Amino acid sequence: MDCGLDMTRIPRHIAIIMDGNGRWAAARGKERSFGHKEGIEAVRRITSECTRLGVDYLTLYTFSTENWNRPDDEVAALMGLVINSLEDEIFMKNSVRFRAIGDLGRLPEAVREKLRHTEEITKNNKNMTMVVALSYSSKWEITHAVKEIAAEVKEGKMAAEDINEETISKHLATNFMPDPELLIRTGGELRISNYLLWQIAYSELYFCDTFWPDFNEEDLHEAIRCYQGRQRRFGKTEAQVENESEA
Repeated sequence: MDCGLDMTRIPRHIAIIMDGNGRWAAARGKERSFGHKEGIEAVRRITSECTRLGVDYLTLYTFSTENWNRPDDEVAALMGLVINSLEDEIFMKNSVRFRAIGDLGRLPEAVREKLRHTEEITKNNKNMTMVVALSYSSKWEITHAVKEIAAEVKEGKMAAEDINEETISKHLATNFMPDPELLIRTGGELRISNYLLWQIAYSELYFCDTFWPDFNEEDLHEAIRCYQGRQRRFGKTEAQVENESEA
């Protein structure tokens, strides 16, 4: 498939806020759960395409800590979808490794068991790692990291003055992967919603109006084309970056 992308500049890590499932369903006179089911189909096609493009990590915001405040029937439906979606052969077909991050202790035992099982059977897959953020928020994650670091200082394992950015990064739930180069949010909202706040300090942000169930391969390509058209300066001037690229 010729998608007009520079295949030498594919983001190594793409993070996605999969927004718009409920509104997609409402526009069709359906229950919100119908939109979440269709959202699983979008996960399948985007996972397959990211694997084909050579993306190393795909992190999907699936259920936030704030989502526990949604109606009980919707939460129950979402938990059921998590279990059912992990039956998908896409992990083995595309050699995708599965990981889950978040306050997983709040999840039902059946969901936690399914997560453990999927992580185990996919641990040797090589093409890409799909990371699902479940019962996750950055405020939870950073608070948890601070508590761990404070405990280590108290136990004499490190000195407070030795704490640096690397220390914090190592204590985050995402410590096994690089920070995302590209963050995509679907559904038309222009906010980050408590997602990977530490990790996206220098990520390129891409927002689109497309609801997640309709997000397809071409939408993904457009997001990556937009990313490839930007100059990533990391605090430097445009001239500095250009001089470095010419060196």
